[in-house]
Amino acid sequence: MRTNWRIGSLFDIPFYIDFSWFLILAFVTFINAGDVNASGLSGSSPLLGWFAGLILALLLFASVLLHELGHSLVARSQGISVNSITLFLFGGIASIDRESKTPGEAFLVAIAGPVVSLILFALFLSLTRLGSESSLLGFVAADLARINLVLALFNLIPGLPLDGGQVLKAVVWKCTGDRFSGMRWASASGKLMGFLGISVGLLLVLLTGEISAVWIAFIGWFVLRNASAYDRLTGLQESLLNLVAADAMDREFRVVNANLTLRDFAQEYILAEITSPSTYYAASEGRYRGLIRMRDLHSIERSEWESKTLANIAHPLTEIPSVQEKTSLLEVINCLEQIEDRRITVLSPSGAVAGVIDRGDLVKAIAVRQNLSIPDAEIKRIKAEGTYPAYMQLAAIAKSVISNQ
Repeated sequence: MRTNWRIGSLFDIPFYIDFSWFLILAFVTFINAGDVNASGLSGSSPLLGWFAGLILALLLFASVLLHELGHSLVARSQGISVNSITLFLFGGIASIDRESKTPGEAFLVAIAGPVVSLILFALFLSLTRLGSESSLLGFVAADLARINLVLALFNLIPGLPLDGGQVLKAVVWKCTGDRFSGMRWASASGKLMGFLGISVGLLLVLLTGEISAVWIAFIGWFVLRNASAYDRLTGLQESLLNLVAADAMDREFRVVNANLTLRDFAQEYILAEITSPSTYYAASEGRYRGLIRMRDLHSIERSEWESKTLANIAHPLTEIPSVQEKTSLLEVINCLEQIEDRRITVLSPSGAVAGVIDRGDLVKAIAVRQNLSIPDAEIKRIKAEGTYPAYMQLAAIAKSVISNQ
């Protein structure tokens, strides 16, 4: 089901609106129309008040769009691809391929949005001189000036996912030399701001009875949820860098005699073992002859199974996808994404087979590291399907970490 609609583009960056945007558009229009009608600027025509309210709402979102465009253009100047800008319930978001490579560059991308909002504030403030606030033009210009000032200051609150959180991340990154430390500090600050927003919003509702204060709590919930998501993402990224293949590999593989005929192998191992391992290696005379792929066995005529041996179909270890025990999970994931096989061989320093890794093994190892509870049935499903779960897209996370190194 489509939830985003393309509304145009600028500088080859497509703009989209999410379905939730229409809800906030209607809400903002309603509030603005009430303000315009209450001020008497619409005269005796409520319809003019509603029209002015709609224009104000659209100009508000145009300001948000320019705010995100500021981030996007600075990011693109650093060689970062910008895929799109989407307007939704809580404002806007720019979709970029990767983060900045240095704290200085990250700071420039983060501060660009608030700077654009401050420029718009100054621009609309100057327009108020063309007409007094008692005129419709002056009212609109003054309102947009205030909105852009609030947009700039609100986004400078030092907590993710706000721009101020990105600024804090860049500053801590610069001071510590560790991007993950920056993420941790900014995420923690974001969660604190989120808790404060929820608490203040609910407290105002109880003390004043103003239901509109729920909006503050709602924004606090949004900040808290996204800051927590950033924190989880940081943990996953660190795990991919700190864990190695030996931490995730499965030792459920068999080494069989390379001199076995294909028929004997099928009867003794494939058919006889109810819970046979999915990976076999052939060896003879104390040496590994290679990996046995089941699809090779099935592609050979049954009449040849008596004459051919496993040595005839074994793929030498030097020719199959493999990693070392000390290879980071980041590299393991990247290797898995580039091969057709669902499993990759792990080799010991001496060149012997130490284990195998598939996507289920990777998810399990990270779950243990992050203290996540993932049922064994889910791990088996991941192994069988060869796909990562929606809540842990390790391929995309690994790609972002690699691009940021």
